[in-house]
Formats: sequence, C-alpha cells, structure tokens
Amino acid sequence: MTVLTFELPDGSTREVDVVQVLNAGYAGRQQADVAAHVAELAELGVPAPSVTPALYPVSPYLAQQTDRVAAPHARTSGEAEWALVVAADGELLLTAACDHTDRDLEVHGVAWSKNAAPDVLARQAWRLADVESRIDELTLRAWVTHDDGRETEIQHGTLAELLTPAYWAGVLRERDGLTPGTVLISGTIPMADGVDQFADGWRVELGDPATGNTIRLAYQVLPLPEPIG
Repeated sequence: MTVLTFELPDGSTREVDVVQVLNAGYAGRQQADVAAHVAELAELGVPAPSVTPALYPVSPYLAQQTDRVAAPHARTSGEAEWALVVAADGELLLTAACDHTDRDLEVHGVAWSKNAAPDVLARQAWRLADVESRIDELTLRAWVTHDDGRETEIQHGTLAELLTPAYWAGVLRERDGLTPGTVLISGTIPMADGVDQFADGWRVELGDPATGNTIRLAYQVLPLPEPIG
C-alpha cells in the first residue's frame, strides 16, 4: 500500500495510507466549454465520456510523491491539478498534483491512459477548511522543461475554472466514498497554445494570493530503456 506524507503550514505532518485514487475528468466549472472540449478531442480520436464530469478509478499505487516519472515513449505529459486527500481522522487536505498521462493510450480509452502513469502529488498540503472560503482565488500554474533546459509556462489559471473540492466531496459522500485514504485529482485547466507538452520535466504550483503561500512539486520525465526481445 502507498503511504503519502504531507507537511501542513503549522509544521505538523499527516500520513495517508492510500486506499483509493479517483481522477476527475472534463471537470471545468462551465460545462458548455467542457462539451466543446469533448468535441475537439473526439476529432483527435479520444472517445467521449458517457457523462460529464467523469470520474476514473486509478490504481492506488499510482499516487506518488516523486521527482522522477519513467515513460515508455515520448508521448506522455502531465496536467496541473489540485488533489483532495482524506486523512486518517477524516480531515480534508488540499494539495497540488500533476496527472501524468499516456497520450497515445488515451485515444483507446481515457481510463486506461490514467492507469498507465502516476499521479504526482506535492509533499505539502493545506487544510481545506483553512482555504475553502477563498477557493476560487487559488492559482494553479505549470511549467514544462525541454532538453535544452528551457522552461516554459504551459498552464495558468485559478480554481474558479474547475469544479470545487466541496462539489467532489459531496459526490463521494453520496457514494459512501469520502473515506480515509481517498485521493481525488481534480481535472485540469487549459494548456497554452503552441507549447510542447511532451517535455522532459514538469513543475506545478498551487498558490494562495491571500497569504503568499505556495505548494510546489516538480519531476523529471525519464525514458525507459528499449525492451529486449
């Protein structure tokens, strides 16, 4: 079983024994925009979900706090997201996450692609109760690094663009799924046009303008060696 450890702003830590991981998809606040995005993806061969927003179960071991992600080929990429984490005592935590996804596999099934690469989580977290009153003001940003060392911003938005942690907590509660060890990844915001997402590294920040506090994660994307046989 995967155990994640989060440091809170007061210096205390929470260990979370992960029992289920869920990846939200097509989770924009404006569902008309989501419908347009579904149509765009359909033109690229990505199958449309039966409902939006969608929720994809992911193997628990794929929730990782790591600085390295192994990739089987060059067409994998991340997505800046927030993560809702249910601690052992039921306390809800909020942190930054990056949903790394196999884009070649995605055209055969989104759920398959979500299970082909890890969800990378930060090592710091906030109590959701401490930031929930200003959740829409929190910022979400991502940068990619390519082999020339150049870092380029690829995502920049606020949590107002996404369905809220409270929304997803309600969905899980209705399904008796808001249980300790649950990790829910939010879905993502749009990527900037013209930026190559197939990068050698990803960096994500979840920021709180009211306090100046930021939760960060970063990892390298390392190619697996060629198979033998």
